[in-house]
Amino acid sequence: MAVYTRSEAREWAREKLVGAVNCTIPSFTNDLRHINEKAIRHDIRLAKEHGFIGSLGISEISITLPEYLDFLRISKDEAGADFYIVHHASWNDLDQNIEAVRGAEDAGADLVLLSYPPNFYPETEQEIFDYTKAVADATNLGIILFPMVIWGFSGRIHPSDIPTRLIRRMIDEIPNVAVVKAEGGFPSIQSAIECHRLFGEEVVISIPIEGELIPLSQVIPIQLSATSDHEYFGPVIPRVMQLLRDGKYDDATEIYWQLHPARKIKAGLFNGMHGGSFLNRQAWKFQGWLQGYNGGPLRQPTQRIHDHQMAALRKGLIDAGLEPSMDPFREFFIGRNPA
Repeated sequence: MAVYTRSEAREWAREKLVGAVNCTIPSFTNDLRHINEKAIRHDIRLAKEHGFIGSLGISEISITLPEYLDFLRISKDEAGADFYIVHHASWNDLDQNIEAVRGAEDAGADLVLLSYPPNFYPETEQEIFDYTKAVADATNLGIILFPMVIWGFSGRIHPSDIPTRLIRRMIDEIPNVAVVKAEGGFPSIQSAIECHRLFGEEVVISIPIEGELIPLSQVIPIQLSATSDHEYFGPVIPRVMQLLRDGKYDDATEIYWQLHPARKIKAGLFNGMHGGSFLNRQAWKFQGWLQGYNGGPLRQPTQRIHDHQMAALRKGLIDAGLEPSMDPFREFFIGRNPA
């Protein structure tokens, strides 16, 4: 259960959410009939070793809600009190998301990343507000607002996906809105700048994309990068965030350019791996596997990752001077903790 009340969510977030939050994708047994507890614990343990302060429990895969809540319970049990588990509120409709967020709170989640279902087709800002408030009112947990192009709001609502006037209203009327994950109007950085300027004294502004995080942190204070596939770089993002907090901008800049080959390869592969406004979690799982995370099979339906994509992602890390796993690619589809 949350260690803070709804009215304390923002204070808690500002105090505790300092650092980077990665993503953990559920792992399954090799017959894909059950979740794999050993593999899940392995991934949470390694995220802690890499210096992350928490992890998002991804729900956008083929998993039942009871299985997902067990996954969160296992994750939180392994995490302990000082590592935060974020519930991924990405389920089929409002009713199921309310059920899920209540279950996630009972399972020990510390925070909620709010998503909007693919079948949710708002035509007014009021509809987005009503949906957001309904989910937030169902839990005591702090809410991460997430303006993002994948929701499909920009063509009907506003080019920034969720306009700042609506975010202003949410902050004013929903007390457990604690964080804004500022990706509105992606790939523009305007949302990040605007949210910091307008709301940075009230809620935590998260910059999740490392290619924006490192330069922006040198001109505006950024305490949080959540949630993202930072595990692709192993322990580097938590390390660079500490350098930024210490004002060691030259050292952070050196790391920025060191990562640039891998960053360019990820960007070049994006259109081929991700499509339909849906992130390829198989690819994210592979990126983590390159840095020692479990990997392992995912259930159908799942997007695929092919040899040339895997080879390119690994080469990006090699070109960046990192040391990715050189195990045969077939081992990724088995996982490091087969069960």
